[in-house]
Amino acid sequence: QVQLVESGGGLVQAGGSLRLSCAASGRTLSSYGMGWFRQAPGKEREFVAAISGSGRYIDYADSVKGRFTISRDSAKNTVYLQMNSLKPEDTAVYYCAARQIGGISTRPGDFDSWGQGTQVTASS
Repeated sequence: QVQLVESGGGLVQAGGSLRLSCAASGRTLSSYGMGWFRQAPGKEREFVAAISGSGRYIDYADSVKGRFTISRDSAKNTVYLQMNSLKPEDTAVYYCAARQIGGISTRPGDFDSWGQGTQVTASS
């Protein structure tokens, strides 16, 4: 199983930017489908973005389209989530997830490995 560690979270003012990183160990991520999810207090975990193993296919939640960008760097075995124009409603714990099947999925249950999460807070 692959181990995932997120970093890059923090506190920013609304309109600001953050870049989250998800570093993997134990396996190379090149064939894994990857996803970012988030969970706000009292809410269910929700899909944010996903990228296929090849990087060819990408999907975003409607709420972040045009503001967030997912990418992967195979050489660094790392996946990123660039978040621009952050809004207070983006405040949540953000989780990175990996699935051995390299295709895209928006469902948390389709992912095999999860990171511990990183807090993102956008203040108004």
